[in-house]
Amino acid sequence: MAYTFYGGAHPSGNKLTYDRPVKKVFIPKKAVIPLSQHTGSPADPVVAVGDSVTVGALVGKSTGFISSNVHASISGKVTRIFYSPTPNLPRVLSVVIEPQGGEDQEFKAARRPDAGSLSKDELLAIIRDAGIVGLGGAAFPAHVKLSPPKGKIIDSVILNGAECEPYLTCDHRLMVEKPKEILRGLALITRILGVKDAYIGIEDNKLAAVYALGQALKSMSGELPGVNVKIVTLKTKYPQGAEKQLIRSILRRTVPAGGLPMDVGCIVHNIGTVFAIYEAVYFSKPLIERVITVTGSCVREPANITVRIGTLIRDIADTLGGFAKEPKKVVVGGPMMGIAQYTMDVPVTKGTSGIVFLSQEDIVRPKESVCIRCGKCIETCPMGLSPTTLMNHVKKEQFSEAKALGIVNCFECGACVYDCPAKIPLLDYMKYGKAKI
Repeated sequence: MAYTFYGGAHPSGNKLTYDRPVKKVFIPKKAVIPLSQHTGSPADPVVAVGDSVTVGALVGKSTGFISSNVHASISGKVTRIFYSPTPNLPRVLSVVIEPQGGEDQEFKAARRPDAGSLSKDELLAIIRDAGIVGLGGAAFPAHVKLSPPKGKIIDSVILNGAECEPYLTCDHRLMVEKPKEILRGLALITRILGVKDAYIGIEDNKLAAVYALGQALKSMSGELPGVNVKIVTLKTKYPQGAEKQLIRSILRRTVPAGGLPMDVGCIVHNIGTVFAIYEAVYFSKPLIERVITVTGSCVREPANITVRIGTLIRDIADTLGGFAKEPKKVVVGGPMMGIAQYTMDVPVTKGTSGIVFLSQEDIVRPKESVCIRCGKCIETCPMGLSPTTLMNHVKKEQFSEAKALGIVNCFECGACVYDCPAKIPLLDYMKYGKAKI
């Protein structure tokens, strides 16, 4: 029986690119590289307008422990440093690089012969210097997550291969196409943390990934000495990929309200993050590109592609054959938790997992009606909250009461809205209430 958690919803998967291999499409005409595309303080620019840079060169240096380096994703000249719109932040200071013609745009990977014998501190330094952050969306610096405070005992690592958001398939394709590389990245993480138990959680609608990783695991037993790796098949249900739900499903542990996975002895990493760690350690490659899914009913050729950080959404759409019909909404991320954009002149960042182009028919919101007190939102909420009760407190501006009832534990998955028969915009009230608190 597949592992699962309390609550959750079952939106249509729409995995249009499930069986489409990852492809490299193009080098962008320009790269707009934000210096803040991670949780924590922005990086400081270390280049000036007019400087020539090569692919992989440092353009922004981290400014604290919770921060991340930023690198040039293409070779060329720095033509502008300005405040650019980004997918999920206000305008942030960004470095614009344009190819000048004739530059070699391939990163010169240098295989590290001693990758298997590096110390914990050496591995953390490589991950930090490469600017690796969580690629699942939160973009938390990986070296910080892999450095738990003294006193925190970590006994388990979970790789998050659930990819529960509709439409997105980039993690699935990585698991199918790069299983050995992912397992080598997992081995690095277990060595850093000193743990013996590792789990790879994959929803049961991705059996190709389960098979690929299972076959790779059998052939690589000698590369994972002393580590017990278990591939866990999870029930397909949204939001199975949320950290707290994933931990509950696999380990049967409950992360306390306001707590972190490390509070219950666990560290969770996204599949894409682990692959980036592998490339950084084995090939000295900084995080300059990532796999994303470009999809939706408007896209002529939905695809999984490897794209350079800083590539504009507009350029990606043009390269994939344009649109079959005019998009009315462009969402970066999945349709449940992604962010709708007001312009296509925003760049792909480290946390961009996909771009979904939706038509007018896709985005029609049913007319809201009155609450019938059915309790469906309570059954659906994976955090066990009562969304309608919280909504009523927010409406009355009773924010202290809403806080006491746990509104800050809402992680804005939107499952309550999806399952509400009255189509009440419950999530809007949750976001407003949390912002006021």
